[in-house]
Amino acid sequence: MDIDIRKAHSPGFFRRLAALFYDLVLLCAVLMVATGIVIIPYDLIAGVPFPHDLTFYRAGLQCYLAVVIGLFFVFFWIRGGQTLGMRSWRLRLVRRDGSGLRARDALVRLAWAALCLAPAGIGLLWMLVDSDRMTCYDRLSRTRLVMVEKD
Repeated sequence: MDIDIRKAHSPGFFRRLAALFYDLVLLCAVLMVATGIVIIPYDLIAGVPFPHDLTFYRAGLQCYLAVVIGLFFVFFWIRGGQTLGMRSWRLRLVRRDGSGLRARDALVRLAWAALCLAPAGIGLLWMLVDSDRMTCYDRLSRTRLVMVEKD
């Protein structure tokens, strides 16, 4: 479903933050399940607890969980442009022309968002000074978060 960008409104800072908070709550549950999928079988098969203190195992688990986080966002963004938090706050992620995201678009946005949010959320704060209320990762990834009408 394409959106007419000329008529679309960009959400405010607190609406974006609220949607992000909703998504983080859901993502915590997903990460707990994903961690259990690795740790429980390891404990049962090896007969010893998962070795969190060994760098190799810890790094492997962290990489796995980073992939799970990426898949979470990419999956929802390419299937309708909304995560659960975005749907709750009536937000949709679209390309600059108003069309839905493809996998490549979602991956590019995810990469830019990770880089821009890493230094204390500065990438999100950018929207407070941007004339179109877009974050720096919106601009860099050529995507846009817009408000949608109630269903």
